[in-house]
Amino acid sequence: MTPVGIPFFETTSVRPTDSVGSYQATIDESWNLRPLPQGGIVTAIALRAMSDALDDPTQRLRTLHTAFIAQVAAGDVTVEVDQLRRGRTMSHLRAEVANVGANRGHLTTGVFGSTRVGFAFTDLAPPANIPPPDDCPSFRDPAPDDAFDPMPFWDRRVEGRRALGHRWDEDYVPDRAETATWYRFDDPPFLSDGTIDPLSLVVLIDTMPGAIGEKVGRQDRQWFSPSVDLSVHLLDDCRSPWVLAHNRARHSGDGYASVDMALWDFGADRADAPRLVAYATQLSLFSFLD
Repeated sequence: MTPVGIPFFETTSVRPTDSVGSYQATIDESWNLRPLPQGGIVTAIALRAMSDALDDPTQRLRTLHTAFIAQVAAGDVTVEVDQLRRGRTMSHLRAEVANVGANRGHLTTGVFGSTRVGFAFTDLAPPANIPPPDDCPSFRDPAPDDAFDPMPFWDRRVEGRRALGHRWDEDYVPDRAETATWYRFDDPPFLSDGTIDPLSLVVLIDTMPGAIGEKVGRQDRQWFSPSVDLSVHLLDDCRSPWVLAHNRARHSGDGYASVDMALWDFGADRADAPRLVAYATQLSLFSFLD
């Protein structure tokens, strides 16, 4: 059982229909960026439906890939789940989330697997000397020359606090395509065992254009970087409402950019050794406003 009254749980809850593998859900406008719901919340709905269809608590979500084929707007959506392979220790499923009546939407493939014998190590580290969230400026801090109205997603659902990098409207000499940001849900989706719902990490990790903006600096033309795809590896339990998102852009050319992000859990009081809880890569494209 998941707690009631938590927006993430309510939005990602799915309702089975009379058809096998078919579900319904509703995305409210509080998850909107500009102008559509954030891709991570749509992906989380697909993953919730896949988990329900699989119905095997011994197999947890290990990796996923989403292709953003067509836009998905706020409102009622359908979720069609296909169990590609159901195994004793590993299963593969696919789900498509689309608006009611639409031909296409977001297509997600998920791989679920049980615990196996293997090696254990993390050959990656978060950036050093990162200040705690309380010492970092919030995305919600007012800006004198802010040209945009607050986005519901950042204003009501997820708070970001910049630990490494600059605001989009700051004047600075661009250097590395790298940022680090503390993220937390306004209503953290804790499960009954004290961990954060792993599906919610997909929402926090689908926030990668910041590293591109850090590299290119302030521009005269307004630009956006919508997602083409998203691949996420879920690696460990998260127990802290605040996670550190270390974001890098590796390459940009031909109107596309390759970006990645690592999510680090420093513990509830941020005094623990950092643990890598998720890692993701993404291809995005560029769209400019005249």
